[in-house]
Amino acid sequence: MMAIKDKRKWHYLMYFALIGVNFIYACTAIFTKSASQHQFLSFPYILWLGGAVAVMGVYALLWQQVIKRMPIAEAYMFKGTSLIFVLLLSALIFGEAITLSNIIGAVVIIVGIVIYARS
Repeated sequence: MMAIKDKRKWHYLMYFALIGVNFIYACTAIFTKSASQHQFLSFPYILWLGGAVAVMGVYALLWQQVIKRMPIAEAYMFKGTSLIFVLLLSALIFGEAITLSNIIGAVVIIVGIVIYARS
């Protein structure tokens, strides 16, 4: 009986790790958008772009660790969460509007993940 609870706890921990990894991935969009707001090849542009590359490096290392520990199909389904994070971060940092279409899309992503995770 205890093994089943531990296995379930492990799955929840891995899902939480996946969400964290995808949050890191979403941060690259913020860095690249910030870079785009500066003149091409200016110091701030290169700094923001370098930050994006660094964040992608961290993401790649963490993603490899996650997919070592769970099936790739199961891990990949959580990639959609990064789109939700980009949407939220864009609204918080850049003041971009969240439209009804954005909300519907986010709900579809979340429902799809929940359905797949429960099956």
